[in-house]
Amino acid sequence: MGELKKWRDQKWVRIGIDGSIKGACGTSKNKKNPDRCLPLAKAKSMTKAQRAATARKKKKSGRTKQFVSNTKAGRVSNS
Repeated sequence: MGELKKWRDQKWVRIGIDGSIKGACGTSKNKKNPDRCLPLAKAKSMTKAQRAATARKKKKSGRTKQFVSNTKAGRVSNS
């Protein structure tokens, strides 16, 4: 359960295509093509333009692919 606790402690948030932080991850109204989620600390470390770029990439490819890789600035390490 250590990994799950680490993940929960990161406080993941949704990122809108305008680059704004929209709220808790998992609360997207569009279940077929949800918003990009990132840990709050990672989201705050990125510029609004970087957050918007990764969210747009997710929305664009999310209609056809289940998993969409993040942009370079948006990558989250597992350590």
